[in-house]
Amino acid sequence: MGDQEALRKIITTLAVKNEEIQNFIYSLKQMMQNVEANSSRAQEDLEGEFQSLYALLDELKDEMLMKIKQDRASRTYELQAAKQIKDSVTMAPAFRLSLKAKVSDNMSHLMVDFAQERRLLQALAFLPVPSTPEIDLAESLVADNCVTLAWRMPDEDSKIDHYVLEYRRTNFEGPPRAKEDQPWMVVEGIKGTEYTLSGLKFDMKYMNFRVRACNKAVAGEFSEPVTLETRAFMFRLDASTCHQNLRVEELSVEWDATGGKVQDVKVREKDGKGRTASPANSPARVVQSPKRMPSGRGGRDRFTAESYTVLGDTLIDGDDHYWEVRYDRDSKAFGVGVAYRSLGKFDQLGKTSASWCLHLNNWLQVSFSAKHANKAKVLDVPVPDCIGVYCNFHEGFLSFYNARTKQLLHTFKAKFTQPVLPAFTVWCGSFHVSSGLQVPSAVKCLQKRNSTASSSNASLP
Repeated sequence: MGDQEALRKIITTLAVKNEEIQNFIYSLKQMMQNVEANSSRAQEDLEGEFQSLYALLDELKDEMLMKIKQDRASRTYELQAAKQIKDSVTMAPAFRLSLKAKVSDNMSHLMVDFAQERRLLQALAFLPVPSTPEIDLAESLVADNCVTLAWRMPDEDSKIDHYVLEYRRTNFEGPPRAKEDQPWMVVEGIKGTEYTLSGLKFDMKYMNFRVRACNKAVAGEFSEPVTLETRAFMFRLDASTCHQNLRVEELSVEWDATGGKVQDVKVREKDGKGRTASPANSPARVVQSPKRMPSGRGGRDRFTAESYTVLGDTLIDGDDHYWEVRYDRDSKAFGVGVAYRSLGKFDQLGKTSASWCLHLNNWLQVSFSAKHANKAKVLDVPVPDCIGVYCNFHEGFLSFYNARTKQLLHTFKAKFTQPVLPAFTVWCGSFHVSSGLQVPSAVKCLQKRNSTASSSNASLP
């Protein structure tokens, strides 16, 4: 048994090393291609600059030659006029005639001194390239779905005009790979040595970063790329188990009175082999993350009757997580919370011990309440149009916030006995979920400060 484990480790190490070698070979090939392309481009640019310089010199030469020709013609005309004056001069005025020419034959004012220009041309050289920046990981920060990246220059360079930052998402830890599906995103014109990317959606585990300095004419080399972890809770909605009256598109849900006729009939199309597409092969299917698990429900076991419910597809079994949901205020009923995967297909959120939620009822009588195990507590707070949900599985906290102001709406203190899933319900309305979010710093602070008070004061009777 020990030999097999050792052999597996060796095979895994060899596989990793082989991938590193392949990436290195790919990198070398890319660099060789870039050398050819960049040198050809530099040569073309240089020839173009010299041709432009030649054209400018030719233009100046023509203008100055024309000036000489015009000056010569003017002087020749003046001298010829003076020479012909003897034909119209009588003896009397001859004594008063000036025999000095009005123009000179000296053309030195049309001489050009090229000494300074010649020195400038002799000093012509390739532009100095800025040094390579160094990214300062100690001063860089990932928080609140923002990334602040800081860097410094190895040497003082007063000629730097701006910096260019590039970043991309990845699921691979460590140095950026040569082959990556995600493209580099570019931020140009950064004047300082620090930049914050805000409003990011962390739908992958890591982000690669690199930066380079630019002067007025040329850009330097990119820094050594770095990889920062962008841990966040990313999930999708499980369209295969939701109520048939709910139309799920990505992270948006709309109540549809036509029911399963839309999802179960219109979506089912014949494939190339004449087989009817199953829910797993339908457009609503999503790729599973490592924690995404099939719910164990088939199409016949969807939520049904008055349980207009849809669950997330990613289990929560540790750490703290956060997501937000924005709902249509005209919805007649809406609920958000968490539930066990074993929630019954007829069960409404908050009506059993398998789910916890905030519920808004806009039908007949407006009410906003926290529900669990068929008990409800009316909340005397303004109803926000966007709700943030915080779940700390190990400590058993489920808190709801006004997503815009971070006002605490309610906290459940529970002892979760099994993993939970994000859960939503809507009737005659719609909502949109935002996942890939980190726990906001404000929420972390409020949880630390208010957890004890909220757990004692906000618990349902």
